Amino acid sequence: MSKVVIIGAGGVGTVVAHKCAQNHEVFTDIVLASRTKSKCDAVAEEIRRKYPKANISTDRVDADSVEELCELLRRHQPKMVINVALPYQDLTIMEACLQCGVNYLDTANYEPKDEAHFEYSWQWAYRDRFEKAGLTAILGCGFDPGVSGVFTAYAAKHYFSDMEYLDIVDCNAGDHGKAFATNFNPEINIREITQNGRYYQDGKWVTTGPLEIHQPLTYPRIGPRESYLLYHEELESLVQNFPTIKRARFWMTFGQEYLTHLRVIQNIGMARIDEVDYNGTKIVPLQFLKAVLPNPQDLGENYHGETSIGCRISGKDKEGKPLTYYIFNNCSHEAAYKETGMQAVSYTTGVPAMTGAMMFLTGKWVKPGVHNVEEFDPDPFLKVLAEQGLPWEEIINQDLEL
Repeated sequence: MSKVVIIGAGGVGTVVAHKCAQNHEVFTDIVLASRTKSKCDAVAEEIRRKYPKANISTDRVDADSVEELCELLRRHQPKMVINVALPYQDLTIMEACLQCGVNYLDTANYEPKDEAHFEYSWQWAYRDRFEKAGLTAILGCGFDPGVSGVFTAYAAKHYFSDMEYLDIVDCNAGDHGKAFATNFNPEINIREITQNGRYYQDGKWVTTGPLEIHQPLTYPRIGPRESYLLYHEELESLVQNFPTIKRARFWMTFGQEYLTHLRVIQNIGMARIDEVDYNGTKIVPLQFLKAVLPNPQDLGENYHGETSIGCRISGKDKEGKPLTYYIFNNCSHEAAYKETGMQAVSYTTGVPAMTGAMMFLTGKWVKPGVHNVEEFDPDPFLKVLAEQGLPWEEIINQDLEL
């Protein structure tokens, strides 16, 4: 008997709830909670219709409040919290889990509201407290971060004696028919891609201008797409956990129309995250922009095409010979929507979150303390991931283009 509380009822939370319901033999009780209970109720109603054996209930919580979170956890007494709320709320949820003796999993690392800056130090600071409490906290269990780290661990376990060069590549070749829309929370998305880029090289971090470095990369069954170097949080943990890595980078594709809109948004000040005074009311321009942009949850119905996310790794194989290795998943927006009502970006984050929770609940990923996904055994995770809708493929000793 394993009860989980899912905090967050956006696109990813909806996918997590659907996938937990599909696996009701593991997730015997599911509680979906968010600030707006009516959103949770709508998701739960759909799940009860599709999966009548699933036991799902809903609740309301303000995830900014440790007190409210503790009331929620004491009321339901789950084995684990699956945190798919906003990254700003990671620390309050972790604190509540500690106070209430609940294990923890999230999909993105903490960042403060008033600064577009994210790193793991805030959450790694909880390591001793979780370990002493005998609780497991699994960080970054989406796709990137998440599966990208598990892919890297799998490569290290089965193929490499020394991984030297790591490039995580993320392509969304889908078309939702909107002039401009973000595939997940607009506030988080725009903050992420408008900050400086950063990559790891020979023991140091190298900073670049926003989207300054770019080149075309060829994605399986998609073709060439212009890909831009960004900083992404999994690089921070991967270079620590795999010290043979000499260079680690992260790349993401953007279309020209998207970049043109983004440039205008920045030029007119709508990407600002500081407060401005509007007729005597304090507003944050980026939060106002979020309110008028299309809701990522509503993009799925008309979304066509697919995503392709993977790791391109080079180094020495187990016998010391040169090796290139590309491990990736392609996910169809149409198939994701047909199954869960959400598009592939939400699907590729939600399925790994459910899979990570399943790994913990079935005893395969249990390690008191605070850990990134690559610190666990990759094999059972990747087996379940493929079974649950995200099959992965390998390409060995071909040109990685990087």
